[in-house]
Amino acid sequence: VQLVESGGGLVQPGGSLRLSCAVSGITFTNYVMRWYRQTSGVGRELIATLSNAGLAPIYADSVKGRFTISGDNAKNTVILQMNNLEPEDTAVYLCNARGHSRNYWGQGTQVTVSS
Repeated sequence: VQLVESGGGLVQPGGSLRLSCAVSGITFTNYVMRWYRQTSGVGRELIATLSNAGLAPIYADSVKGRFTISGDNAKNTVILQMNNLEPEDTAVYLCNARGHSRNYWGQGTQVTVSS
């Protein structure tokens, strides 16, 4: 099983990025998919959850209204669209798949928001 994040980079405040989590070895629709972010100061923060039970996505208050999690069934990929980025969004963003007594992580992608 592999989860491979991509799409990170350097962006100015107010800008947008689209992160992808390419999943292989499992079908993401059978798992609860989550995006976390990690910084040395705050630690690991859960920011978005995509349910495998047809429920609405759930977001942390810190990103609500700015970030959107979605899935591309054809590509077996989970997307995190990030708009109106702020310097406080700077972090390593990690994709997680949980279910069937398994817990899988990607390696992460760095997002830096700076002018």
